[in-house]
Amino acid sequence: MILRVFVFIFTLLGTTQAQNAYKSPYSVKFSFPEEELIGDLLKGPRSDWKDHATVPFRDWYNPSNQTRWGYWGPAMRHFNPPAGLAKKSPQWSRERVIATAMRFIGYSYQHHHVPDWEPPADWPRDPEQKTPVGKGVDCSNFTGFVYNLALGILPSTGIKSQAEMTEAAGPGAGRSVPVRRVGLPKSYDDFSKELLTGDLLFVKSNKGNVSHVVLWIGKIGDSPEGLPLILDSTGSGATDSNGETIPDGVQLRPFKRTTWYFTQASHVLRIIPEDS
Repeated sequence: MILRVFVFIFTLLGTTQAQNAYKSPYSVKFSFPEEELIGDLLKGPRSDWKDHATVPFRDWYNPSNQTRWGYWGPAMRHFNPPAGLAKKSPQWSRERVIATAMRFIGYSYQHHHVPDWEPPADWPRDPEQKTPVGKGVDCSNFTGFVYNLALGILPSTGIKSQAEMTEAAGPGAGRSVPVRRVGLPKSYDDFSKELLTGDLLFVKSNKGNVSHVVLWIGKIGDSPEGLPLILDSTGSGATDSNGETIPDGVQLRPFKRTTWYFTQASHVLRIIPEDS
């Protein structure tokens, strides 16, 4: 059996100059060609970011919606499953989730439902927002949006409700899939052995409550030190293997023994089942 490895170069939209200047030492090596994995996200209706919300794009910035939406902006729409999903392998689904998520690398950390929503200057601001306002998404809206766009599976997007979910809506409307809670690995090394690509890893704050969620990259991740990788949207930085500060927002980040991703890990949820 010959293992084919594919590395994609993604076009980043809506990034700041600082984010554009950042060169990540981390990458992902997929086992499916780009066209097979995310061809429908590169061209066609699913690729149009103006069609990602429950309301038409012409209404995204209607002043009458300011009070109703606040700084969150329009809600994301629930996508239908991609064509042929039922015949795809779990590994294809897992890699598609990560490939979809990587299309948003460089977007900043924002309390928005839709990554490409960019509020005008007179729109209400989140008083606790520490990063400059622009296009972007927060941690649980990011994971929910990615699963939705990739597979038509829409998890709850609030961090607390997402962390406690036992099922998720989809694929598509009128259906649901079970969500399995996976026991937290007993040691650092066990994370790489037991977690699967696309798993949701929830992280606790210093107060002990779940406050963050990340996508586990798994065996398809590649880092100079051989460290596991995660993909998330966060407002706080981290240092990469080159000693550079990783920008806020959506980025690949290392899963180190010293980071809160490990020291404050809460539990894991698995939406895509193991290989049959």
